Amino acid sequence: MGILIKPIVTEKMTVQGDKLNRYGFIVDKDANKIEIKKAVEQMYGVSVQDVNTVNYHGKRKSRYTKAGMLTGRTNHYKKAFVTLAGDDKIDFYSNI
Repeated sequence: MGILIKPIVTEKMTVQGDKLNRYGFIVDKDANKIEIKKAVEQMYGVSVQDVNTVNYHGKRKSRYTKAGMLTGRTNHYKKAFVTLAGDDKIDFYSNI
């Protein structure tokens, strides 16, 4: 679990999983595509065809409270979009 932090389970990624056989994961910021590919293949027992990565930088946020204005930012993170080869599927709901 060092490289793969959590899967992205949204409506958009569910549609891409059904149509394009593509799944999304939040991954470690220092992980490269080869490490991500090996981690997905080992954890889910599938063969990976392609890996695309995107770095997201935290947005600045501010809100007004009784104590005054609070400012901060959201966290930086990295997403990986993994396309599986053939008829392989990943079922995130099997162990619920």
